[in-house]
Amino acid sequence: MSNLTGYPQGFEADTSTVDSSAKQVLGTRAFDKDGNEFIYLKGVASTAAGSWVSFDEAHVTTLLAADAVGRVAIAMAATIADTYGWYQIYGKNTIAKTDTVAADKALYIDATAGRADDAAVAGDWIAGAISRSADTSNVATVELNYPSVCNSGYLT
Repeated sequence: MSNLTGYPQGFEADTSTVDSSAKQVLGTRAFDKDGNEFIYLKGVASTAAGSWVSFDEAHVTTLLAADAVGRVAIAMAATIADTYGWYQIYGKNTIAKTDTVAADKALYIDATAGRADDAAVAGDWIAGAISRSADTSNVATVELNYPSVCNSGYLT
């Protein structure tokens, strides 16, 4: 996993670390050497590395599911309930959980919570997320640009 750099801050571990108590202020952002951006959030049950989540203003996550509204991120580790960790919000992610997807497609919320799909679903477009590879065993490379969902619009 990536080691973090960025603004003058000290980080105890890399993005794959799961904390049993908050080690950073929720909402803290950090960058890796490639310019990928991560945010420190509280986990939710059933989160695995690569799971898509939405998160609220208190930085509490929910596995991404149909009709969600809010900001979106990808878990970098199995950040389950009552744990804390890093989630990616910008850059190239190579562990994103997906349904069957093709490269270079718009992404939508999948019927399975915590995954994305390239099958168009009215109201469930993930703005700011694009597949960059076809999936292999339901994992794909995606490009993130501060993704969000708003339960409206965009079909391809």
